[in-house]
Amino acid sequence: MSEPRIAIDLIMEKLAEESERTQERFLKAQDVLLGELDTEIATTPYDVVYQIDRVKLKYYKPKTRRKIKTPLLVVYALINRETMLDLQPGRSVVQNFLNEGVDLYMIDWGYPTRKDRFLSIDDHVNVYIDSVVDFIREKHKKDKINLMGICMGGTFSVIYTALHPEKIKNLITTVTPTNFDTDKGLLHIWTKQIDAQKLVKAYGNMPGDILNLGFLLLNPARLMIDKYVGFLENIDNKTFVENFIRMEKWIFDSPDVPGETFRQFIEDCYQKNLLIQNKMVVGGKKVDLRKIKVPLLNIYGRFDHLVPPEACELLTKKVGSKDTEDICLDTGHIGIYVSSKCQRELVPKIVQWLKERDDVPPKVKKVKKTKKVASKTKKSS
Repeated sequence: MSEPRIAIDLIMEKLAEESERTQERFLKAQDVLLGELDTEIATTPYDVVYQIDRVKLKYYKPKTRRKIKTPLLVVYALINRETMLDLQPGRSVVQNFLNEGVDLYMIDWGYPTRKDRFLSIDDHVNVYIDSVVDFIREKHKKDKINLMGICMGGTFSVIYTALHPEKIKNLITTVTPTNFDTDKGLLHIWTKQIDAQKLVKAYGNMPGDILNLGFLLLNPARLMIDKYVGFLENIDNKTFVENFIRMEKWIFDSPDVPGETFRQFIEDCYQKNLLIQNKMVVGGKKVDLRKIKVPLLNIYGRFDHLVPPEACELLTKKVGSKDTEDICLDTGHIGIYVSSKCQRELVPKIVQWLKERDDVPPKVKKVKKTKKVASKTKKSS
């Protein structure tokens, strides 16, 4: 019995069909790429209501009746920018908060320059964040405000609340590392071997481009190959192309990190794990997590390769608050803010949680203004 064969004409016919479809796709892709694309990010209107040095405070007015009396301050990380929370219309954490009637403030850390080389964690927490908190308290005539920290900004927010518990009503942490003694994820493994002192001595401020390259190398197959293959496969889809470019704009908008802050964060947190042990010292004061007695909502991603659950989940057990909640979402570090599923879950959960704790406090006296000056002189390491 002879071996069955595929007719050559069927093969050629199939190749011709594939070739025709490919040609049609690339003709359409040409129209998309050469046409007008809407790739702007952070398009939600805001006012800059306060500024100290390079740091600006953005205010977003609610789009509906205020459902929460207490204003919310969001503190993003120093790495990359807060524009992640307002990446695209219709899928924006900022817009979702405004639609829920929240008075929203957000810190824009700006772009550090050479003069910021010696700014420390103390400067960011006890000068910049504290100045912003006092401004919001005075503006709204409130004793306390709600505080939400993201990633490194969440770590700063935890430190701030431990040092200034009298100024915070509710604390929300999202993808926030507080326990750095884990080998889950390459970031925690690599940073244990980094000589932060030498890097800072060589660069001054830690270049954002180098940090960005390091993050890409944590998962090169997905972050440097797969995503561009996906782009080529969807190159004729205008909506996909616009969203892809928005994300690329955000990824490669990477400010430098003040050198002394980078050194402290690597050495005190990643290498010594002082924060979760109540041994970290900021501004001459020990950061005691047991002094955090305000309600705490701790949200993190199950598949986060930068800040794995093991780096987040211990916090609620270490604070002094009896009102704590952990939420682990089935997403990654960035997906928690941009995926459509998390968009439906994240903000509604936060808003509902805040509503349940939003009793109206009595008006307080005008907050006394104190002049805070960030240190610009070299600190001993």
